[in-house]
Parts: sequence; structure tokens; C-alpha cells
Amino acid sequence: MRAALLYSAAGSLLLSALTTAPDTEGSRAAAELRGTAVAAARAKAAGIDFGPCPDAQDLPGTMQCGTVTVPLDYARPDGRQIELAVGRARATHKDPHNSKRTVRRQGALVYNPGGPGASGLYFPLVGLLPEWKRIAAAYDLVGYAPRGVGRSAPLSCTDPKRFFKGPTQAPTHPSESYKRERIAQAKAYARGCAERAGGALRHYHSLNNARDLDVLRAALGEERLTFMGSSYGTYFAALYATLFPAHVRRMVFDSAVDPAPARIWYRNNLAQSAAFEGRWADFRAWVARHDEVYGLGRTAREVRRSYERASARLAVEPAGGKVGPGQLQGAFLQAGYYDDQWPHRAHALSAYLKGDPKPLVEQAEQRAEAAVEAENARAVYVAVECNDAPWPTDWDVWNRDNTRLARLAPFETWDNVWMNLPCAYWEGPRQRPLDVGTGPGELPPTLILAAERDAATPYDGALELHRRLAGSVLVTERDAGSHGLAGGPNACVNGHVEAYLLEGRLPGRRTDCAAHPEPKPQSRSAAPQRPGADRPLG
Repeated sequence: MRAALLYSAAGSLLLSALTTAPDTEGSRAAAELRGTAVAAARAKAAGIDFGPCPDAQDLPGTMQCGTVTVPLDYARPDGRQIELAVGRARATHKDPHNSKRTVRRQGALVYNPGGPGASGLYFPLVGLLPEWKRIAAAYDLVGYAPRGVGRSAPLSCTDPKRFFKGPTQAPTHPSESYKRERIAQAKAYARGCAERAGGALRHYHSLNNARDLDVLRAALGEERLTFMGSSYGTYFAALYATLFPAHVRRMVFDSAVDPAPARIWYRNNLAQSAAFEGRWADFRAWVARHDEVYGLGRTAREVRRSYERASARLAVEPAGGKVGPGQLQGAFLQAGYYDDQWPHRAHALSAYLKGDPKPLVEQAEQRAEAAVEAENARAVYVAVECNDAPWPTDWDVWNRDNTRLARLAPFETWDNVWMNLPCAYWEGPRQRPLDVGTGPGELPPTLILAAERDAATPYDGALELHRRLAGSVLVTERDAGSHGLAGGPNACVNGHVEAYLLEGRLPGRRTDCAAHPEPKPQSRSAAPQRPGADRPLG
């Protein structure tokens, strides 16, 4: 596809609806349209020079790295350029079930794990896992670090050495003095973002992430994009599908964000806090069913009391001098994302209450060596979400909405507030969220995956995305709540993903899969590590 044909008329009309400021909306949208076409044409001509990765000694030889150049500001394609780090593992062509059969390459499969602020640079390594070998045979697996993340023009809003402040408190019903303290911290963090990034800060947002994705597509030599996004990755993939429907080959939306403009991002965060209360109850009920292993209580209410007893004890004497109630809450928040965390979290809580703090410290402490990566992820998260849409600027609105919510959903509500509160004091212009949607025939059939009890991206978001993307198919894992389904323990879900990516075959418009088995209790074990999983979505 030639550069002059890169953008459909529909995409042009949609772009014209975008604004960064009302008095410049038409001219800026047109400039961004032209700039994206220019950047994609340049990237197609240049390609990506893949070679050894900077940390090649720690990686398999199949993994290669390179960079793709994109404009910081698409309205000024000849202005400042930034480089995005890209990783790739070439298609193996090897059928894992038939060693004599050579598999035809189908192009590149690009992946984003979510965030905002998570890096997919090392995604190609999943091709070494049994669950991914069929897909790895047919596709070059491609991951990348989005703008602002890792080596891709990294953002920072504070000194990473001061980022981890543990041990910290985590009141579910904070006092007025505590709220004032957190408001001051939010203001300081927003100010730090503006001071450290300067005028570049305004260009870190989801619309530019979608444009970057199209430049990456062109740099990979792909006329049409095959993409899988998880969590937040589904949101800018939905933007991409709306802006560039003719550039889509196949798309998997795994654990979908609600893309309705009114939900981005303040209301989506309220919905997330409410959903986590249900998932927290699921976890406690599972622990109660295995009281003979953990001894934390025979009912969900008794398990909650055990958790509260641990939190109160940590407030007085942090475990290992590092783990207070805040770190405890952060560790157990991950159990709301992934049920494979349940045995390890339950064991750590049980051991701590019986006098052994070591498992809890191992799972919950904030390690100094991870501070740079963690602060970078937080900076990108805040920048993207604050830039993407208007937020309430009156603290009374936040206080009213979340005080009401915390009466019913105390587990995550205030932690979510503190995560997002810098957006109330953000400097610079905001984007107007795009009205995501495609009509019949505009977009090739796409696949949406959702767990019915997912807390990070509540199920209503998948229903909304399904409604907005004509021809999409929704596969639901019923009565389950793990976040991120592709390549996980559900063979039914994985079968649909493989059939779609490998054969272009989809099930009925609405298809159910039974829940994967609950985890088995374990008396002791190291918790599985999930890089970047602390907060896949704000």
C-alpha cells in the first residue's frame, strides 16, 4: 500500500473530530494525519535493523532487538524524533505436533501487555513456551516498549531513589489529615512530571500510541497489522481499529477496556475499584474453602479478619522493616488480577500470622533494584491517563465519589484514588477521547476475550467494545476472573485464539468457555513472577 493511500476517508473524517484545543482542532488533526502518513512511509523505507539485544548474554539467540523512529509530535513529522525499542523472534516454521511439517509464515504478530507503562519488549520469548509454539511457528513474534517506557524515550516524574517509600499505611477509610498529605503528594508528582519532561509531556497519550503502532507496522514491512493487546493494550488497539480499519488484518483484544469516551479514565477507575471488591471476596472464599491448609478462617468474613489483623500488626511493626499495610495491600491486589497468585498469598499471610514473616517479605517488599523500572512505569501510566481525557479538578468530586464507593468497596478504592490523583492537578492540554467504533464491513472480524469476573477490566467493557466494533466476536470465560486470558490455563480460550490467528476462523458472535480450574492450595511455594503486573490498567 503506497503512502498516499495509507489512510482511508473514514479515518480522515474520524481524525477531524479530535482536539487538543478547540481553536486548533481542524488544522492540528489534518497535520497529525499528514504527519502519521509521512512517518509510516519513512519507516517502511527504512525498515528495522535487527541485531543482538543490549542484554543479549541473558537472552536466547532467537531474540533480536532494533529500533523504530517516530515523531514526538505527529503534527510536526520533521521535528523532534524518538526511538522505540523493538524485540523480535522470527517464525520457527516448526509444527510442534509434526516435526516433518513446515509451517507457512503469516507475517508479524505484534503484542502489547497493557499498563499504560508496561513494556512488551520481551514478548517474543513466549514462543519458547508450549502454549505458544503453534503461533510462534507461523508468526514473527514482535514486542516493543511504547513511547516513554524503558529505552523508548523514557519518562520520569521523580527521583527513583525516593520512589519506594515503604513501609507505608493503607487506610480503607482515610482521615482528613491523611487525605491532605496524599493531595500534596499528588500535586508534587504532577509538578515533577511537568518539570522533568517539559513540553514533550503532552505528546505521551493513547492516540499517539495508536499512531506509533501504525509506524511500527510499516517498519515491519506489513501491509496490514496482526496485533494482540491485553488490558490497556486493547484501548489503543480500539483507537487504531477506528482510525486505521483498512490496516487491520487480525486483532485480539484480551481483557478489554471499556472504550466509551465518558468512561476514559475517571469512571473506568471507579468501576475497577468496585469490581476488585468482588474479586477480593472470591479470593477470601477460596481461602476459606481450604482452611485446613491455611488456618485463616472457615468463612470469607473470618479470612478478612485475619487479613485485617495482619495489617494492624504491620502498622505497628513492619515485617523485615520494609513491609507495612501498604505493601501488604499491594501484594494482595495482585491476587485480584491472577488466581494463580492465591496459594502463594494465602501461604504468606498464614505464615506471617503464625510467626514467620519471611514469605510475606519476599512477596510484598519493594526492592530498590526495581525502583527505576517501577517509577518509569508509574510516570508513563500517569502521563498517558492524565493526557488522554478531562479529569475532575475539584477534590470535592473525588472525595464525594470515592467516599461513597469505599463504603461498599473498601479494598482498592482509596489506593486507586492515590494512583490517579495527579490527574486532578495536571498541567497542559487534554485529549478528547475518540468515539471508538466501526460500521459493518469497515473492519475485518476481530476477537475479544474476557473473563466474566475480571476486576482490572470489568466485563461490561468487553460488552461495550463488542457493541462498537461491527463483526467482532466475544469469547467469555464464565465464572472466572483472571486478567489476561491468551496463553493461560483455559484450553477452550486458547483454542479460539489459535484458530483465529492461524486460520482466520472465529466461533459464533457470542461464545462461552467454562472457567479454568481453581488453583490447588499449597502450603508453601514461591509466588509466580509477573513483570509489570502491579497495575495493568488504571
